[in-house]
Amino acid sequence: MDSAGTHAQQYDRYKRLVDKALDGLVKGQSPRSLYEPLRYVLDAGGKRIRPVVLLLSCEAAGGDATNALHAGVAIEILHNFTLVHDDIMDNAASRRGRKTVHTRWDTNVAILVGDELLAMAYRALLKTKSPQIQEIAKIFTEGVVEVCEGQAYDKEFETRSTVSVTEYLLMIEKKTAKMVAVSAEIGGLVGNGDRPAIQALRRYGEHVGRAFQIQDDLLDIVADEKELGKAVGGDLVEGKKTFLLLEALRTAGGRDKKLLTDIVRNKGGKADLIPEYRRIYFETGAIASARRRVGKDIARAKRELHRLPVSRAQAMLGWFADMLLNRTY
Repeated sequence: MDSAGTHAQQYDRYKRLVDKALDGLVKGQSPRSLYEPLRYVLDAGGKRIRPVVLLLSCEAAGGDATNALHAGVAIEILHNFTLVHDDIMDNAASRRGRKTVHTRWDTNVAILVGDELLAMAYRALLKTKSPQIQEIAKIFTEGVVEVCEGQAYDKEFETRSTVSVTEYLLMIEKKTAKMVAVSAEIGGLVGNGDRPAIQALRRYGEHVGRAFQIQDDLLDIVADEKELGKAVGGDLVEGKKTFLLLEALRTAGGRDKKLLTDIVRNKGGKADLIPEYRRIYFETGAIASARRRVGKDIARAKRELHRLPVSRAQAMLGWFADMLLNRTY
C-alpha cells in the first residue's frame, strides 16, 4: 500500500478512536427532552477533522496521541455545539442528511442542547492530564470567543449590502479556521512540544482551516452533484456572501454585475440561473482566485510542518492538508 493509503487508514483509526469515545458519552436518561436530542447530535457522525488534527499534532510534538483523546473529544463536542446553535440562527431544516435538532424537537430544546454540549466540552477537556491544563483551557476558551465573533460577523453580513473580501476572510478566520488552529495548538501542548513547534502547529491550523472554508465555497459551485451529495449552487440560492460571490462582485461589470447584485439585494439567487452564475465566476476569475488562495494556504500550512521533527504524524498532517486541497465533496 502506498503512503497515501497508509495515511488514510491511520486517519480512519484516529477517527474511530474519537467515535468510540463519543459513543455512549451521554449516560443520562432523564430529563428525556434533553438527553435524547443530545445523543441524536453526537450520533450524527462527521469527518472528525478537528479532533484528528489535535491527536496528530500531539504526536507531531513528540507526545502520545491517546493522552490527547479527552481534548479531542472536547473539541468535537464544541464543534457540534456551534452547529446546533448555527442551525437555529440559519433556520436550517437538515444537517448531514437528518433533521436539525430545532426542527425535530423545537428551538427551546435546541438552545438547551447547545448549552449542555458546551458544558460537556469543558467537562471532557478538563479530564486532560497535562501540567499545562490552564493554558489549554485558556486557548480553548479563546476559541469559543472567536467562533462567536465569527458567527456574529456572518449574521451581520447577511443584512449588509456590501462586504469586502478582506472582511469575509476575517470572518472565516474566526468562525472556521480558529477552531482548527486551536485543535493543533492544544495537541502540541498536550504533546509537550516546545514553543516554536506549538506556534508552527497553530499557524498550520490557521492556514488549513481557512483553505477548508474557501474550498467549501468552491465545491458548492464546481463540484459534481453526485459526489457532493446535494444540488450545487446552494450558497447562491441562499444568498450567502462567499469568497466567490464577493470576488466576482469586485470585478464584474454590466449585466453580470447586475445579476450578482440582485443576489445580494434579493437575499438569494435563482436556481435556474446557476449555470449563468458559474459562467460569471469563471469569467471574472473568481474561481481561479479562490483556487490560488486555497493552494497558497495549503503550501503555507505545509511549510509550517517543516519546523517540526520528521515523524509519521508530521507526514500525516502534510497528507491531510493535501487531501483538503484535492477533495471533491
